[in-house]
Amino acid sequence: MARRRRRGAVALLGGLLLALVAVPLHTMPAVAAPAGPPAEGTGMVMVLDSSGSMAEKDGSGGTRIAAARKAVGTVVGALPAGYPTGLRVYGADKPHGCDDTRLAQPVASLDRTGLVRAVNGVRPKGDTPIGLSLTKAAQDLPKPSSGSIGKRTILLISDGEDNCQTPPPCTVAAQLAKAHVDLHIDAIGFEVAGRARQQLECIAKSGNGQYFDAPDATALARQLQRAGQLSADGYRFKGTKVRGTPTKSNAPGIPEGQYLDSIGPNEKRYYAVDLNASSTADFSATVVPQPGAAVGLLDSLHTEIDYGIDSTCDSTHELFGQRQGATPLTSGLSRIPSENGRSGCDKAGRYWFVVERKAAKDSDASRWPLEVMFHVEHPLKKGVTPAQSEPEYGAGGKAAPVPTSPPKPVTGGTGFNDARALTQGVWRDKIVPSQTLWYKVPVGWGQQLRYDVQFANEPTLEGHTAALAYGGTQVYTPARAPVGSGTGEFSPQVPYTGQPASLSMGTVPVAWTNRYESGPNVIPVHDKGNFYIAVTLSARASEIARSAQIGVVLRVAVLGKAKAGPQAGAPVAESAADGTGSSADGRLDGEQGWAAGPVVAAVFGGIGVLLLAGLGFALLRARRKPRPHDVDSDATRGGAW
Repeated sequence: MARRRRRGAVALLGGLLLALVAVPLHTMPAVAAPAGPPAEGTGMVMVLDSSGSMAEKDGSGGTRIAAARKAVGTVVGALPAGYPTGLRVYGADKPHGCDDTRLAQPVASLDRTGLVRAVNGVRPKGDTPIGLSLTKAAQDLPKPSSGSIGKRTILLISDGEDNCQTPPPCTVAAQLAKAHVDLHIDAIGFEVAGRARQQLECIAKSGNGQYFDAPDATALARQLQRAGQLSADGYRFKGTKVRGTPTKSNAPGIPEGQYLDSIGPNEKRYYAVDLNASSTADFSATVVPQPGAAVGLLDSLHTEIDYGIDSTCDSTHELFGQRQGATPLTSGLSRIPSENGRSGCDKAGRYWFVVERKAAKDSDASRWPLEVMFHVEHPLKKGVTPAQSEPEYGAGGKAAPVPTSPPKPVTGGTGFNDARALTQGVWRDKIVPSQTLWYKVPVGWGQQLRYDVQFANEPTLEGHTAALAYGGTQVYTPARAPVGSGTGEFSPQVPYTGQPASLSMGTVPVAWTNRYESGPNVIPVHDKGNFYIAVTLSARASEIARSAQIGVVLRVAVLGKAKAGPQAGAPVAESAADGTGSSADGRLDGEQGWAAGPVVAAVFGGIGVLLLAGLGFALLRARRKPRPHDVDSDATRGGAW
């Protein structure tokens, strides 16, 4: 059989589509708690401007500080129980003084009453020492223990620029972000313009965070809630700390397991592994930028498996494929011994897993946390003959029915490590712009996953000018290899304008022998287990949506009968088939604002030429370098949601 082709950069099609669209948004209730307790070394400190200007009117009949108190109360009420949160204020204690900053509520397990009491006690008086306050705020946050990666957030809320400039706030933000890979600074500008807005945007960019504009009190509450949820629902890492090297020389040897590192733009990391001649070795690398960090259309995560002096067994790269802000990005591949045992990469010995982050000049320059996974699949027992491969989508194609029953509420996880377990059925969640939600679904031998993602009809902001936004999804194997894109079967992205939008996604049936196929969506689907679903909404949706969160529905089907093992044989269980028919009107019973089915087909009319041109360019861009002479020729790979 033909040997491993890798995915082409078809995710670029989503980016090309999204560069052409935008337009109208149904409010959702408050933020739901993420799965599990916060990671060690995680927390948020809000830094509230309490200078004299905050006593001024806010344009709606109240004062700016009154609007800030209400907004802080809103976000405090929505944060998950136990999430470490504190409050620092500046300009609250004396009419003049560039040392006027204090911790009004320590960063500790969420004390809603204490935080509300602290913010209600603030009386605007003095100056605006933002730089000093940021320095102190970094010291307020908990420190991660050795070997762990948390997520620490400074959330600055200000209505003006620093009038002290000692130390300069942008410089402080850059120094803090450079010194701490797990720390970022978000900034909310409340009724700001000109130099004040420029400075706050600079603080957010330098601090590896996001800037949120709040032109009025309502927007302030909405933006503060968004920023708070993105902090509380940050990716939860798991693994042993390791430091990869820029070359093979002295690369750390890693046994089977999961590891944590970090990687800068256009940097390589090498990890050494010892493999036998008969086992399949699965590798994956996941980078986790700050949500919404600047990325280019062709920014990518490249991975490869090297052997010997200059041999590459396999390589692949995953593209962001859009310019609306970073989301977690995963690249996965396997060293698979050939059927005839004659490949140059069939030998026992030392191999290297190589991770490279490729970034454009104007992309985010900060280091990103990196999660590496290495898993070994032992060969089949003697006498076991595996079932034939299943490279066709068949019943798992776009036409395969998915459940249409009323949705059940669920809260997605923050990443692979706490992905929320789902079974076949219909599930409803809420998502914030820049956020990625994670789920996992068990899929057995001979079964395939098929699902739809639907983004809800939402009221839009009056006079919004956002050119476009997008919703996206990707599906990953148990070894974390992305398999949903790479062919024309499924698209990983859909334009989102506040009106209902849908995506379909799925996998081929799980078969041990798929590893010897040539299809980029087939090869990785060679082992049963939990398949992961990631759902994301781009940052620009915040410029469209009136509510802080957008509803999302998942219709999940596991198709086919599970077999007892990788060998051909009788099924041992039937997949649930209740409610898998399609409704005539595509609408959920008793749900307003939700529409099912492919509701955005009309968007794509008239842009086929652009898509084909983009596809051709993407495939050329994603083509791998040649393998050694004794390994079959390459194909292409790419794709990101």
